[in-house]
Amino acid sequence: MLISNKWNPMAFAVDNKRIARNTMMLYIRTILVMLISLYMSRIILEVLGINDYAIYQVVGGMVSMFSIISSSLSVSISRHITYEIGHGDKIKLRNIFSTAVTIQIFLAIIVAIACEIISIWFIDSKMQVPPDKVIATKWVLQCTIVTFCFSLLSVPYNACIVAHERMKAFAYVSLLDVSLKLGACFLLKLFSADHRLVGYAILLMVIAICIRAVYSIYCYKNFEECRGKLHFNKPIFKEMISFSAWSFFSNTTSIVNNQGVTMLINHFFGLTYNAARGLASQVEGAVMQFVSNFTMAINPQITKSYAAGNLDEMYGLICRGAKFSYYAMLFFSLPLILEMKPILALWLKDVPEHTAIFAQLTLIMGMCDSIGSSGYTACMATGKLRNYALIVTPVGCLEFVFSWVLFVFGAPAVSSYFLYILVKVTILIVRMILMEKMIGLPIKKYMKQVFYPVICTSFFAIIIPISFKVLLPDTVLYGLCTVFVALISVVICVFFIGLTNTEKQIVSSYLNRIKHK
Repeated sequence: MLISNKWNPMAFAVDNKRIARNTMMLYIRTILVMLISLYMSRIILEVLGINDYAIYQVVGGMVSMFSIISSSLSVSISRHITYEIGHGDKIKLRNIFSTAVTIQIFLAIIVAIACEIISIWFIDSKMQVPPDKVIATKWVLQCTIVTFCFSLLSVPYNACIVAHERMKAFAYVSLLDVSLKLGACFLLKLFSADHRLVGYAILLMVIAICIRAVYSIYCYKNFEECRGKLHFNKPIFKEMISFSAWSFFSNTTSIVNNQGVTMLINHFFGLTYNAARGLASQVEGAVMQFVSNFTMAINPQITKSYAAGNLDEMYGLICRGAKFSYYAMLFFSLPLILEMKPILALWLKDVPEHTAIFAQLTLIMGMCDSIGSSGYTACMATGKLRNYALIVTPVGCLEFVFSWVLFVFGAPAVSSYFLYILVKVTILIVRMILMEKMIGLPIKKYMKQVFYPVICTSFFAIIIPISFKVLLPDTVLYGLCTVFVALISVVICVFFIGLTNTEKQIVSSYLNRIKHK
C-alpha cells in the first residue's frame, strides 16, 4: 500500500463537517436514549426488586462472557468493511459482507451450545441464588442466550451502517429499541411478582428479534453489498480469522475484567453487591454513550484515512479523537462524581449499598478508557494486532488476577475499582508506545497534543467545583450549584486551556453560525 503523508485541507474540512454532523445526530439520539434508559432502570429495579435485578445482571454477565468469542470477529468484520469502503473495492466489499454473515450464523450456533453447557453448570454449582429462583434463573438464561445470538447476527449490518456513516438510521433504530424496552417495563406490571423476572427476559428476547429484522431490511434497501445470496469466501475468511485471532486474545481483557470480577463479587460478597455494580455500570454506560457518539463518528474516518494512505490526517484524527472524547467524558462525569449520592437517591427509590462509590470510581475508569479509543482504532486499522495483543492483554488481565487475590485476603469489593484505575493508566502508557511502533505516531506529538492539555484542563477544571463541594452545606440547592459550577468550569477550562488556537477558531465559527441561523 502506498502511504502518503500529504495533508489535504479540503478533505480535512469535509471530514470535520461529516464528523460534526454525525456526532450531533448521535448526541440527540443519546440524550433521548439516556433519559428513557435512566427512567427504565428505575422502573425495572422497582418492579423486579434487588434480588431479581441482581440475578438478571449475573446471568447476563455469564452470557456476555462468551462475547470474548464473538467480539473479536465483530471487530474484524467492522474493520474489514470500513477499510474496504475507504479502499474502494466493491466486489471484495460484497464478498466480505456475505462471508461475515455466514460466519456469524455458525458462530451463533457454537456460542449457544457453549453457553448452555457452562452457564447451567455455574448456576447449579457456583452461583448464589435463592432455591425458589433456580428455575426462573434458568429460563432467564435461555432467553438471554437467544437475545445474544440475535445480536451476533446483527453485527455485519450494524458495521455497514456505521462504516457508511448513516448515523441517522442508527439513531432511529436505537430509539425504537429503547422505546420498545420501555414499553416492556410497563408491561411487567401486568405480570405477577413471581413471573416478572422471566417475563422481562422473554420481552427483551422478542425485542432483539424485531431490531434484528429492522437492521436487515434497512441494509438490504440501502447498501448494494447487503444484497444477493450468501456465500463463503475462503481467502477472506482466512484474512478475517487471522485478524480476529489476535483481536480475540486482546478482547480477553475487558471480558475477564468486567464479567469475571462481577462473578468474583457474587462469590465473595453476594447479590446486593452485584446490584450495586450493575447500577454503577449503567451510570457509566449512560455517560459513555455521549463519548461513544463522537468515537463512532470519527473511527470510520481513522480507518479510511489509513486505507487511503493519509497518515497525517489519521494522526490528527487520533489526537483530536482522544482529546475530545476525554473532554466529553469529563463534562458529564465531574458533576456526577461530586453529587453521586443525591443523584442516585433522586433516580432510584431504593439505592443498594456501595452503589455511589462504585459509580464514582467506574466513571473515573471510563475517563481513562475514553482517551485510548481512537488509538486502539488506529492500531486495528493496520490489521497487524499480534504485538498489540501480546503486550496489552496480559497487562489488562492483571485486574482480575489481583482482585481475586485481594478478595481472598479479605479486601473489600471496592478495592477492585482502585486496582482497575491503576491498570487503565498503565495500558494508556503502553498503547502510546505501541502506536509509535505500529503507525509511526511520535510519542512526543501524542503527549503534547493529548496528555498535556488533558492533564492541565482536568486539574484546573476540578478546583472550583471541589471547593464548592467542601465549603458549602450539603443541601439540594447547594448541590445544584455544585453541578452548575462543575459544568461551567469544564467548559471554560476546555476552551481556554484544552484547545489549540485553530480548534478555538473552529468552535467559535461554529457557534456564530448557530447564533445567526
